[in-house]
Formats: sequence, structure tokens, C-alpha cells
Amino acid sequence: MTGPNDTGQPGYSNQRRYRADDRGWGEAARRRALVLHPVVRTARAGEEPQAGRDPARCLDEAVGLAEAIALDVVHRETVTLTKPAPATLLGGGVVERLAAVIKEQAVDVAIVDHALSPVQQRNLERALETKVIDRTGLILEIFGARARTHEGRLQVELAALSYQRSRLVRSWTHLERQRGGLGFVGGPGESQLEIDRRLIDERIAKLKRELEQVRRTRGLHRKARERVPYSVVALVGYTNAGKSTLFNRVTGGAVFAKNLLFATLDPTMRQILLPSGRKVILSDTVGFITDLPTDLVAAFRATLEEVTGADVIVHVRDVAAAESAFEKKDVEAVLQSLDIDPDTPLVEALNKIDLLDADGRTAAAAEAGRIERAALISAETGEGVDRLLSEIDRALSRRRALKRYDVSLADGRALSWLYEHAQVVERTDDGAIAHIDVSIDPEDAARFERRYGRAAE
Repeated sequence: MTGPNDTGQPGYSNQRRYRADDRGWGEAARRRALVLHPVVRTARAGEEPQAGRDPARCLDEAVGLAEAIALDVVHRETVTLTKPAPATLLGGGVVERLAAVIKEQAVDVAIVDHALSPVQQRNLERALETKVIDRTGLILEIFGARARTHEGRLQVELAALSYQRSRLVRSWTHLERQRGGLGFVGGPGESQLEIDRRLIDERIAKLKRELEQVRRTRGLHRKARERVPYSVVALVGYTNAGKSTLFNRVTGGAVFAKNLLFATLDPTMRQILLPSGRKVILSDTVGFITDLPTDLVAAFRATLEEVTGADVIVHVRDVAAAESAFEKKDVEAVLQSLDIDPDTPLVEALNKIDLLDADGRTAAAAEAGRIERAALISAETGEGVDRLLSEIDRALSRRRALKRYDVSLADGRALSWLYEHAQVVERTDDGAIAHIDVSIDPEDAARFERRYGRAAE
């Protein structure tokens, strides 16, 4: 996403502005990468801040992120840090050893699967004599390469510029240079750092205005759906959990679905029919991940509004993953940060059961039995998907209210509409009038009363 400026360091200059559709490290022939996962232990308790996550699995995930932008990982390792070094995060011996590996393996980029301060990143680049990016920078690279819609590119660029702004201090070796004043203004001119920061601030302000327009447009779309109301079902989950595969399975769509981290960035919505005959809108959303950058969550707020406004949330989980329990906690943490209505029903789809052996299926079934709303599924084969749709149906039915309508027997269209969109509990015909008790969604009740002018008792 970012490219070198005239000093050879990544940065933002008035000669080359960041573009969200830049392919960064993945655009050329496969570049050679080193991936390092630091396991940071507290000096006093000796505990890992990731609360028990397997370092080997974390390293595999970091390698997967690197491969998602076509990097050729030639060296990978974990390193335990008892006390992180303020200057480089890593100890001096580790840095010296990595420098030798980088030179020997002709590494183009070193990826540190941890947050780095601007100073730490600058010092590591000097010591290792190669480009260094941290976990946040890597995720931003992926998002920049994958965003396809105008909205997605706006969101990625906003997140990237917010991240880049704090790192301007390390991006230039000539920040002491100053541009001349206007002649009638006394004092020195504007430094390159000030120019870069001003350019970024102006661009960020413009992006926020454009994204605000996106939010308004989405609001209008939601109001349009309220006029012809359909419930919204949002798919959420850890990246690569199988959301897009499930979306395609249910809708018959062709959303990009591949065994890649963050294969989907841009939201897609399709209408589907549930077993009860109820029509709903199914929404596929961006995947979550451990330590998802705060700026990125904020930038994608417009997209995630579809989740906050959903009538049912379906949490798609890769139950075959060794870290499934930790991934579940990470997704729940992001959902909590979105201020979702606590009364919104949540259905868990325990996906990829086709990858489990008999013992694994037994354990997954036991877990599903402990969850209020859950279904064991394979989005790849279709197994269990009907059960999942029934669970969604039941979750939506919880919102239904019991109402009575008096409808003329001659009004066949109104009677047919109720039978199609509501559950008829009881019907009593009295002469030319049908007294019908129905279990009906509030949205459908409003549609019926608006369309046929019948008031409910």
C-alpha cells in the first residue's frame, strides 16, 4: 500500500500520495519475507498477554497474512521476550542474528507480528537494513490490495493515512529542509514534515466527509427497506471462517471465496427465502482478526453499521481450527465494541465440520448443545445449512407478536398475503368476515396495515 519515497523509506510525500488501490508488496514478483512472532512475557508473572494462544498457531496466522499478499516467506520463527527493548522491541542478540539471516536469505521485507512504535520500526530498519512492517501495517497492506468498491477503498485509505500520520517522523531523512516563505511572511518556511502532515490531514478530512455521505446513503437504503421491510441477517466471524462460502451456498451467489485471510472486504447483500417462507436480506461482512487495528475498525464503521442494524447476527466459526475458542472471543470483543443491541438474537454456525473426524464431530455437537442457538454446518458441502436456516427462522420468530385481523372473505388478496407472510394461529369465519389470529413480525404487520388498511385488535 505504501511505497518508498525519494529516501528509500516508506512515507507520504507531496510527490506520491497514498492510493488505496496500490498493490504494495504483492504487485511485483513474489518478494522474499521473514516473519517473526514475538511472544512477550511480563517480567513479574511470566504470563503471555494473549491468554494462552499457541505461539506456533499465531506464527502460522502471521505467515498466512503475509502469503495473502503474495509474499514468499523464506524464514519464520517465534522469539520469547522477557522484557521488550524500548528501542527495537527485540533484544540486541536477536536483532544481530536476524540481520545475518536477512542478508543470507536476501530478504526484502521483515514482518514483526506485533505492534511497533515509529521509533522501534525506524531502528529495526536501520539495524536489519531492510523494510520492516508490523502487524497493523501488514493488515493494512492486505486491505489495500483487496478493497474493490469505492467505499472499501475510502475506508482503507482513511485507516492507512491515520496509521501513517504518526510515522512521518521516521519516514524522512531530510525533515530539516524547509520551503521558502511567501516573501511578505517573516520567519522560516514550512518544513517537509509540516507539509506532509498538512497534506495527510487535508486528505483525512476529505475522506471523512465522503464516508459520512456513504453513511447517509446507507441510511436512505435502510429506510427504503423499511418501506418494503425485510429483516436483515448479518454474517460475522473470524477471517477465513467460511462466511463467503456460506453466503454463496445459501444465496447461489458468486462472492469471492477462497482459502485466504481477508478474502472479503466489501459487503454484499442478497435476498433469501427461509423455510417458513419469510424473505430476509443476508449480508456478508468483513472478517475480524486478533488485534484488529483500532483505526481500521473505525474506518469500516460505515460497513459494520449493517451489523449493528441487523435483526439476527450469525457468527460463523471455523470449528475445525485449533484456535477456534480464541477466535470466538476475538469476534465477540469486536461485536461488543460496535454497541449492538444486546437483545439482537445471535446464532452460531459451527462451520467446517467436514474437516472433523468422529471424535471432533462429537465434541462439536456437545459444544453446540451448550449454545442457545447453534447449528453444525459445512458451507463447503451444504451439510447442516437447512438446520441453520431454521435456527435463523426461529430467532426471527421471537420478535413476532400475536394480532387479530378481521378480513372480508371477498378480499382474497389480503387473506393470501397473511397466509404467506404470517403464521395463522386460528381462524373463525363469521358470515362474510374472517377473524384471523396471526403471529406476525412488526414490520410485516405494518406492511399489511398500510397496504390493506386493516387495523389490528
